[in-house]
Amino acid sequence: MNLKSAAIVASTYLTHDIPFMLWGAPGVGKSSLVEQLAANRNQKVIDFRASTRDAVALMGLPDLHGETTKWKVPDEFPQVERDGPEGILFLDEINAAAPSMQAAMFGLVLDRRVGDYTLPPGWRVIAAGNRQSDKAAAQRMPSALANRFAHIDIEPDLDTSVDHFYSIGIDPRLIAFLRFRPGLLHMMDGQDLRAFPTPRSWEQVSKVLNIDDHLRLQAVSGIVGPGPAAELEGFLRVYLTLPSIDRILRSPESTEVPTETSARFALSAALARKVDASTIEPAYTYMKRLPREYQIMFMVDAVRHDNSLTSTMTFINWCAANRDVTIGA
Repeated sequence: MNLKSAAIVASTYLTHDIPFMLWGAPGVGKSSLVEQLAANRNQKVIDFRASTRDAVALMGLPDLHGETTKWKVPDEFPQVERDGPEGILFLDEINAAAPSMQAAMFGLVLDRRVGDYTLPPGWRVIAAGNRQSDKAAAQRMPSALANRFAHIDIEPDLDTSVDHFYSIGIDPRLIAFLRFRPGLLHMMDGQDLRAFPTPRSWEQVSKVLNIDDHLRLQAVSGIVGPGPAAELEGFLRVYLTLPSIDRILRSPESTEVPTETSARFALSAALARKVDASTIEPAYTYMKRLPREYQIMFMVDAVRHDNSLTSTMTFINWCAANRDVTIGA
């Protein structure tokens, strides 16, 4: 499922105290989803990396009391006095841990206990990991541990990624490019998987788009690989040939309309990022000169960027004429 659907299911699991595991390729947003779930609940997240721990050390250090031994709790585990009565214990990359460590997690996940430590009642357990097919450092999860979790498989999805990109202010040129080449949102083809495109890596690319032109290709290649970087570079050159947004808004019926597909994607995204309540009418007047799919893309992205546009008559009339389109679906 995509991140939006996964968030709904995950929230239900949290409400009913069902431990669950997020599965997905590197960079699809598993960790970001956990952070968002915690933020929505105003709770703290404690990230415990089982892959960096030893199974024996999971119980803590021995503390002698006369003839008996008690175990000092690992400091990373939730403590009500320090961390609050509710929160999320996030077992990230759990299946990258050694089999002995995964086995040691059985009691913590199901019984909420390990050694002398008991997870506070208000705390919930979420795990995450890559699949073995993702060519990551993933190992086979023991069936006894897997059966202690509910499981959510996350697949990369352009619409939910675009929602996220708009929320954090990603460069509109990059959003336009991914609209034009959605297959490059997440791709792990080829033998050399040092740099490859994922939603996470495209977010990093947005930070270097304004570097000097003669260095940009190399900078982007280092993040998503040479093939996607070269395609993005070609797209950015098309972007430079577009009519200015100001001219479109001043003369929506006479400003030239691009004929190339890449240019139309670029222009639709750029215009969606620019408009406000006072300019959406001339912007849409211009967009009506393009095929319907670009009109839809423009209006959906404009509303994602500025939700107040839903109160304009332009948007209301557009909805009436496009009842088959569901905003945010």
